[in-house]
Amino acid sequence: MVSVDKKKRMKIFKELENFQQRDFCFSSGHILGSMCAQPHPIAREAYIQFLETNLGDPELCPGTKEIESRFIAFISKLLHAPKTSVGQIVSGGTEGNITAMWIAKQLSGKKEVILPESAHFSFQKIASLMNMKLIQVPLTNEYIMDITEMKKKIHKGIAAVIGIAGSTELGTIDPIPELSDICSDEHIFLHVDAAFGGFVIPFLKDLHYKVPEFDFTLKGVSTISIDSHKMGYSAIPLGTLMIRQKHWLESISVESPYISSEKQAGILGTRSGAPVAAAYAVAQYLGFEGYKKMVKSCMDVTSYTEKRLKELELSLVMKPTMNVLGVKLKKPGQIVKKLSEQGWRVNKVERLSCIRLVLMPQITKQIIDEFIPVLQKICEEVGEL
Repeated sequence: MVSVDKKKRMKIFKELENFQQRDFCFSSGHILGSMCAQPHPIAREAYIQFLETNLGDPELCPGTKEIESRFIAFISKLLHAPKTSVGQIVSGGTEGNITAMWIAKQLSGKKEVILPESAHFSFQKIASLMNMKLIQVPLTNEYIMDITEMKKKIHKGIAAVIGIAGSTELGTIDPIPELSDICSDEHIFLHVDAAFGGFVIPFLKDLHYKVPEFDFTLKGVSTISIDSHKMGYSAIPLGTLMIRQKHWLESISVESPYISSEKQAGILGTRSGAPVAAAYAVAQYLGFEGYKKMVKSCMDVTSYTEKRLKELELSLVMKPTMNVLGVKLKKPGQIVKKLSEQGWRVNKVERLSCIRLVLMPQITKQIIDEFIPVLQKICEEVGEL
């Protein structure tokens, strides 16, 4: 047991507390522009319990490795992954997207990627890191990939196509069934970025919302990325990349002679078991029914927020697909700055001239009732109302 000098500890934690007080926090409910969630209480407990574990050296932590396997089985069931599939734990959507494109490039030997204009900025990193060329496809009036334009981009040099299931800008879902058919016919790798939507869309379907299929029930889907620290209600950082064929992982595996596994796939070597344990604990605690109730609550708050915004005569970019709202404004940058000065954090989307509100599990109707008068006053000050 390591002894701790109490005076030094008090000094250090006083300093840390001063820094922390400068942060916005999810628990306040004043972060309305982030796709990350305040961790569920059970996630916090599990995270701390598994703080010293390292899944990069699995025989040191066989119990934690079993937790990882069971959590991947949960995600596999959620996404209807086939028995041939395998899951790779990643730090989040960016690493999931990078890993998927790494596999696609290794399998095909090609370097070009077709993706919608709404794709996450992580694909810009992928292009730079992996010397891949991005071919952007314009969006329809519904802010989803234009399939007619997408078909024109296909040629023999395409390594992969990207479909978005819950875009970062507006939470929209690309026509994944059509993409699946095309990619299946053309023998092209199809990656679905469901970092946000993966924990939402399955439950929207159960709640009778009209949303397209996006998962492995579609034969053309090759990989799916999904984040637990977003709508999975868990702790940062934790994502999963589900891969249709287990043997595809071999294409990015390397020998690992210094640790307990013979080979290692993925980008990271050392991997904390804490976020995996946290995500598993939340999944076990909530189950599919719990997540369904959570998504229903988020959608109820989204509808309520939409109603309150209309009372201010503010327009939305589009009818929300899930718990994300784009609020049209002429001066979104000014609004964001002034809201921040008043203790509220939202995000601007300059390309769409709007601010983005994400109604995560910690956001309640009461919080929206506190936010709306602040937004109204600021909009009046800058001439938006």
